[in-house]
Amino acid sequence: MLIDSHCHLDFDAFDEDRQQVIERAQSAGVGGILNPSIDLENSQAVLELADCQPMVYAGIGVHPNSATTWRPETPAKLSGLAQNSKVLAIGEIGLDYYRERAPHKVQIEVFQKQLSLAAEHELPVIIHTRNASADDPQATIDALGILAEWKDQLTASGSPLLDRLGVLHSYSGDTASAKTAIELGFYIGITGPVTFRNAPELQNTVAELPLERLLIETDAPFLTPHPHRGKRNEPAYVRLVADKIGSIHNLEQGLVASTTTANAQRLFNWRVTL
Repeated sequence: MLIDSHCHLDFDAFDEDRQQVIERAQSAGVGGILNPSIDLENSQAVLELADCQPMVYAGIGVHPNSATTWRPETPAKLSGLAQNSKVLAIGEIGLDYYRERAPHKVQIEVFQKQLSLAAEHELPVIIHTRNASADDPQATIDALGILAEWKDQLTASGSPLLDRLGVLHSYSGDTASAKTAIELGFYIGITGPVTFRNAPELQNTVAELPLERLLIETDAPFLTPHPHRGKRNEPAYVRLVADKIGSIHNLEQGLVASTTTANAQRLFNWRVTL
């Protein structure tokens, strides 16, 4: 059984066949889908979808590219949504220095406020980091620094969240930063690009990381894995990510599936029978 721990099933790319996509995922052995949000309005929409689909769960929060939508009333509204039992995480949140849709200072402030919200509600975080370029990893450096400070605060308060801090979603950085994140207590999310023929650096990074700290994701409708690259992604294709990780680690796909499913259940306190 598999879990797609990051899929934007609410996006309009699925408006024509969302139910069929869910059914194909179930047929492919996917037992749960976690749908993160990109802003407050989207958080409400994602939760509405999760409430009417038994295998779909929600992450709520404001994406760094939406940081300028943050308002004084946003924390209270997110807190209200966080009371729903289908909310498993705060996210996706973080820093994006590639799109530059919000000033870095604003992104950092909104990121820190949502980490405080996660601590208040004892919910793990789904972290988005995107660097300006391969030669400028500042977004990852800044994010890891902020997360280290957050962990120190949680340690000082004795928070139970210390055992399940969060995940660096759709990881594309270097091996050293991934290991730093794992040492802090985070998981690493792996998506379709790991299957690409032109992704040896990412594959080498995955080879260096313990399976016990990996999650598998589609980030659908984006980042479609080989051999479907160029088409719309969907949760059923998360199996292709698991297959590639198994090949990289020389492990049976069943072990990859069971381990990453257990990782997701542990991190998100996933109350679902698989």
